[in-house]
Amino acid sequence: MTRPAALPRASREDSPGRAPARAGAAAAPIRVMIVDDSLTVRTVFKRMVDSDPALVIAGTAASAERAIAQLADTPADVVLLDLEMPGMGGLDALPAILATPGRPQVLVVSSLTVDGAEHTLSALEMGAADTLLKPRPGGFNEDYRAALLGKIRALGSRAATGAAEAGTSAALPDAAAAEPSFVRPGLARRTRRPEVVAIGASTGGIHALGLMLRRLGPDFDVPLLITQHLPASFMPVFARQIEAACGRPAEIAAEGLILTPGRIVIAPGHGHVVVKRKSSGGLMTRISTEPQPSGCLPSVDPMLASLAEACEGRALGVILSGMGRDGVLGAAALVDAGGTIFAQDADSSAVWGMPGAVARAGLVSLVAAPDRLGDAVMAQVNAPAPAAAAALK
Repeated sequence: MTRPAALPRASREDSPGRAPARAGAAAAPIRVMIVDDSLTVRTVFKRMVDSDPALVIAGTAASAERAIAQLADTPADVVLLDLEMPGMGGLDALPAILATPGRPQVLVVSSLTVDGAEHTLSALEMGAADTLLKPRPGGFNEDYRAALLGKIRALGSRAATGAAEAGTSAALPDAAAAEPSFVRPGLARRTRRPEVVAIGASTGGIHALGLMLRRLGPDFDVPLLITQHLPASFMPVFARQIEAACGRPAEIAAEGLILTPGRIVIAPGHGHVVVKRKSSGGLMTRISTEPQPSGCLPSVDPMLASLAEACEGRALGVILSGMGRDGVLGAAALVDAGGTIFAQDADSSAVWGMPGAVARAGLVSLVAAPDRLGDAVMAQVNAPAPAAAAALK
């Protein structure tokens, strides 16, 4: 097994940890709890966490029951959670872990199996913030270490302006006071009925997506596109989860798929979903693998940008919780074409990176929690025709 060189010695196994004195460390390091029944995995993760001066081990546990007991006395900001363990298991323990005093963000460390995907997506729907595939033996290398620590820092810094994902340490203004100012008055008055609704999400987005989709009533009758950052192997399970959440069919986008009223289409894990206008007037999906500035695959940007052109702005985009800035370029194109962008608020986001980026760019008509976003989407879909809307003023 490859391990980072010269890492500090880990703290005592299966017990709450103390923040060690670290030169140059922040006054309040991110507290991390590791919950995994494998001693090897716990040891490797501890070494990785200890190598970052911004992080500190709050404790480790070999079972979910022990983790809940420790978290009650020693709160954590981020919990690394294995789902398949003897006893209660991570999935059954998740609600109790989320309710512990520190109200931690949970990073699920998932296996690569189909069952692992099912359990992981169930955990994400229940409120876990993100997932990281557990590598096979020998896969705990420097790339994995960087990915793990990046996710922990992002999840543990939810009060920042997206510093962990944007590479800045600027502090976020008080959300309640600042977010309304992000809404540009002229955009807030846009009430055109969209031809398509498109949703982009990443870290924390699956839980938010479920809350939002449950607000869409049976009269929701426009095509719905979803781009969620997930491994390709998770997409079939994700599609089934979406179907269960909103009670309507959901499928993975393919080349030439026709968009029909109420149809839910999900970007595949290997490409971006883009929309084209057919010569007959209808809309269909195309799959693109063109590299995007965000580096994401699939990316939200090409989805929104294609709607700006294909629908001439008659589209509504919603940006939910996620790391990074994916969606900003596409949102700008859609707004310039006359379309509308909604964004999730900071308080309800696991990471206010993607929604915060479009909000700070002055592109949003509404910043709100997922349930309110769902209600607003329904209101926009049910908006009267322009002539009728003018008559109501």
